[in-house]
Amino acid sequence: MSRTAFTPTQVVTRLATLTGWALSGDGDQVAIEKTFRFANFHETMGFVNALAFQANRHDHHPDLSVHYGHCVVRWRTHDAGGLTQADFDSAARTDALLNG
Repeated sequence: MSRTAFTPTQVVTRLATLTGWALSGDGDQVAIEKTFRFANFHETMGFVNALAFQANRHDHHPDLSVHYGHCVVRWRTHDAGGLTQADFDSAARTDALLNG
């Protein structure tokens, strides 16, 4: 999988294929981000643990902000200094954890 940073046009095109994800940050800190909401802490942690397992298996890890009833997931490829195909593939896999 390519870990070359996309151009802004490529980012916008790929972002349009995802539901609920938005750009955050700028420059080499740009990321795609989505908030996932849950009924309680137990459900939130179940999601976080499933995501951690998946991220480790694909050797691409998100930044997470974990709270009682929600988790903010942020994908970016640190060593590429931007967004890559790995981030968009990971975002799609993240969605699939909840959407089957």
